Amino acid sequence: MVEDPLLPYWQVNVAKDEIAVECPDFLRDLTPKDRGIVATPDSQFRRDTWAEARKKVTDNTIHLFQRAPSELRKYLAFTWKLRQEYGSVLNFILTQRLHWSEPIVPRGRPFEYEEDVKILWNDWPYGIDERIGHLVVWTKFELAEDPTSGDLTDAARAEIDVYVRKRFSEIPEDRVR
Repeated sequence: MVEDPLLPYWQVNVAKDEIAVECPDFLRDLTPKDRGIVATPDSQFRRDTWAEARKKVTDNTIHLFQRAPSELRKYLAFTWKLRQEYGSVLNFILTQRLHWSEPIVPRGRPFEYEEDVKILWNDWPYGIDERIGHLVVWTKFELAEDPTSGDLTDAARAEIDVYVRKRFSEIPEDRVR
């Protein structure tokens, strides 16, 4: 990999023989955050520790998570391809990963039935210590949100906490978040 501060963002973290003169379609129209990440050499990226990752979750600042620059590039290429093949990333997730058919209708109340929940490894985890497992919990039901902030209500958070404690009870509480 070449580290040159004058490289266009789409050429950073790319092997010399794979450098494209023009920006690939999957890297066009990036958010400022993603463009900045893709433009960062991997050597300048630092993964979050367990304490840092846990604090982001506890503080509800999960928007601060980011993937390693080269991993974000691969993720963007992958999701671009999914949109071409499946119409949307959501359609791919529903049909290929969750094997759920639309309309998505829960059998019961939140966390009442296991069939309304699916836990999968995150195929594209954020830039956290590689010893940390990153799971995604998919649900067929909606969780209550505060209409003003759009954030989960305290009651919804309590439901999630009860589910996590019950489902992952064999893991010490300080190792789950």
